[in-house]
Amino acid sequence: MQVFEAVERALTDYGVDAVFGVAGDGNLFFVETLIRHESVQYVSSSHEAGAILMADGYARATGNLGVATITRGPAVTNSVTALTEATRNRTPMLLVAGDTVFARRGHMQDIDQRSVLLPTGAGFEQLRSGETAIRDLAVAIQRARLEERPIVLNVPEDVFDEVASEKPHIPPPRARQAFGPSTDAMDTSLGILVSSKRPIILAGRGAVRAGSRSALISLADRIGAPLMTTLLAKDYFDGHPLNLDICGTLSSPLTAELIGQSDCIVAFGASLNEMTTARGRYLDGKAVIQCDADAGRIGTWSSVTDAVVGDARMSAEAMLLWLDELGYEAPTGWSANVAAQLRDAPNQIGVCDPSDDDSIDPISFTRRLNSVLPSDRTLVVDGGRCMTAPFKYLRVQDPADLLVAVNFGSIGLAMGEAIGAGVGRPDRPVVAAMGDGGFMLGGLAEFNTAVRHGVDLIVIVYNDNCYGSEHTKLRGRGADVKMSMMDWPDLAPVADALGGTGVTIREPDDMDQMQEAIVKRDRPLLFDVKLSPEVTALLRS
Repeated sequence: MQVFEAVERALTDYGVDAVFGVAGDGNLFFVETLIRHESVQYVSSSHEAGAILMADGYARATGNLGVATITRGPAVTNSVTALTEATRNRTPMLLVAGDTVFARRGHMQDIDQRSVLLPTGAGFEQLRSGETAIRDLAVAIQRARLEERPIVLNVPEDVFDEVASEKPHIPPPRARQAFGPSTDAMDTSLGILVSSKRPIILAGRGAVRAGSRSALISLADRIGAPLMTTLLAKDYFDGHPLNLDICGTLSSPLTAELIGQSDCIVAFGASLNEMTTARGRYLDGKAVIQCDADAGRIGTWSSVTDAVVGDARMSAEAMLLWLDELGYEAPTGWSANVAAQLRDAPNQIGVCDPSDDDSIDPISFTRRLNSVLPSDRTLVVDGGRCMTAPFKYLRVQDPADLLVAVNFGSIGLAMGEAIGAGVGRPDRPVVAAMGDGGFMLGGLAEFNTAVRHGVDLIVIVYNDNCYGSEHTKLRGRGADVKMSMMDWPDLAPVADALGGTGVTIREPDDMDQMQEAIVKRDRPLLFDVKLSPEVTALLRS
């Protein structure tokens, strides 16, 4: 058995059921083997970045190992942005990359692939020979799982053709063990909690992964604290009477006011980055307790008063136990005051009136869209000015159903993420919210990938015919915005030409056709939502 066959057999034996890729000389027969054996679903993307983003979206939607494959040289340089995004998502992923023959100098596609890829934050493993092939593959997979990041398995073309000398079997991964905090380590945090008068509990994605919702609600009820989340834990406390929703630059005015009134924030599985803390302003003058299973993530973005190292659920349960042991009684007034303000607050859902008759109000559109989309959806949001409305007004049933494609500050990554999520969860539709610039940059070619592979995809293009963030900055300084404007074609006919279905939303009455189009969809569906750049500037100004 040659190495490319042994790698395919080992991945199948390991339980991999989908591989995303672009075939070329460096990985051609590995891909041919995948397709010929039909052992996994092979999804052929249009661009190497798309393949990596699809593997990332697949892994994030399913919790399984994401697997992608690309060829060498320019394919590797094409992958840098997507691989950086996947690394910052902390996604366990295996990227099988071809390489040139070591002994051959002067190959047109030769480049030091290790030096290109390591700055992305991904790990790198060399597949050394047929004799070591399966061991090298096993190490790469184990590292991806334990280090929670992509690992590149670099395979020179001649090594792919060698004979593998080992049985193509990889042992199952060693799972991370959850652990709770030690009692001594909680003394200071418990002292802060019992002395606080106006605490708030904040949950991040780490709290979601730990399954800590019930424990955090019990703790909040015990100490009389309202609840809020980071963006990545969006909608985690929906339905709770003291739910303040998202903490950070997307907070409502009332949430921001209540955060300002608090004297203690207890964060579980949240990095406390600058977006969550409004560049630290939300933490000023407060005691901050940060609980995280990874000690290295505590205090990375913001200074904290005390740290608790442990699983979010187990940490919350330990706090509850010790509060009971201490006979703690929660202060009265704070929770009742918050509940009253939430109950009596005016409707804070915003509305932007279109500036002309040829555009739609993005907030009214997004609220209407939320009501007609299938509720059991996966939501993927692209970077750019377009992201504010879907983050605020498109709900998800579970925070794990939200994939945010902005961890490298790029635009155009959501389409690949959405296709991967749709392949991993074919039982539910995936909704990709993008701007027009992001769609033209990274979505156009891969939309046809979704068509070719029958992905249940609904794309929302917030189309203001410009690069939105640049338009906002130019406008804010009184500069000419002309350089930010782009004369794109109408995108609905483009979607039709690519094999999908396109619908143009230009006027409020056009929104009436959304529900019918969604119900009747039998192929990827795209809504080209015409916006005024002057109106959408209000969303981020």
